[in-house]
Amino acid sequence: MEQNPYIKQFPELFAGKKVMYVHGFGSSGQSGTVGRIREVLPQATVIAPDLPIIPQEAIDLLRETCESEQPDLIIGTSMGGMYAEMLYGYDRILVNPALRMGDTMKEHGMIGAQHFSNPRQDGVQDFIVTKALVKEYKEMTEQCFAGVSDEEQQRVWGLFGDEDTTVNTYDLFREHYTQAARFHGEHRMNDNSFMHSVVPVIRWIDDRQQRRERPIIYIAVESLTPRPLQLEREQKPLPSAQKTVRKLLETYQLYFVAPATTDAADYAATIDWLYEYINMPAYGHTLFTNQKQLLYGDYLIDTVKTDGMATLIQFGTDTFKTWDDIADYFSRLGGQ
Repeated sequence: MEQNPYIKQFPELFAGKKVMYVHGFGSSGQSGTVGRIREVLPQATVIAPDLPIIPQEAIDLLRETCESEQPDLIIGTSMGGMYAEMLYGYDRILVNPALRMGDTMKEHGMIGAQHFSNPRQDGVQDFIVTKALVKEYKEMTEQCFAGVSDEEQQRVWGLFGDEDTTVNTYDLFREHYTQAARFHGEHRMNDNSFMHSVVPVIRWIDDRQQRRERPIIYIAVESLTPRPLQLEREQKPLPSAQKTVRKLLETYQLYFVAPATTDAADYAATIDWLYEYINMPAYGHTLFTNQKQLLYGDYLIDTVKTDGMATLIQFGTDTFKTWDDIADYFSRLGGQ
């Protein structure tokens, strides 16, 4: 099969492990997302069962599959995110989870004849949604969050597209879990939202499971823009900076460093800027400090000379005049 040019493979991620994908309503285990996962994680075994339309049958099948396959990671989208939330004891990523599936079906007029959007192993192409079925989904979603514990808090991520007009359960999810983040994207994931939003989380989970410690790079926020960010909040980052950040993320653990402030507006503006232009890689990886010399790590990319514990990469000097120069430097290091 010809590789998707927008998808990058990461053979080391979840190599030799099992990833289970739980599809959305009216879909199947042959959805486009399954193909993306298999391309990105070529050394992982991807399990993607076709779910029965009856919700109790679906959750029973998923629990049986988990028992027999023992997946190392479960990724659920939309309705699949609702089911994945209930699969306690496993690392899970819920993408735009329909945690109130019965209400979603009512709101979007899904009662009546429906057609599966992807082929299914049983060959069935059409199905009927009745009011009784909607009630079954509503009763099923009432079981969400029944097994939330301190351990589960660390095992579940909720990712929510900021342009999702189908499902909006971000606030509901945050009532029960702490690892909730918004990404740039719609309800249905495309290559861009998957690579730039879901893959970083997959990497973080795999690192934790493997107890893998990557070299740390601190990136001063002011090095990402043509002029100091505090003076001009509307400016965009240097294009080569965004490209380099995404490249470095593949090998290093990144943290973004901004000046500490007591002004709530300045703090919020920095967070908003990082959300807009860096997005998922900055979630939980942003530090506010005026003492960068105390940062304990391997490298610091900054525009000013800082004598500290991390090796300084001073952006704008003859050696590192551009972000392309920085990218070349770290490429030669080979992940060290």
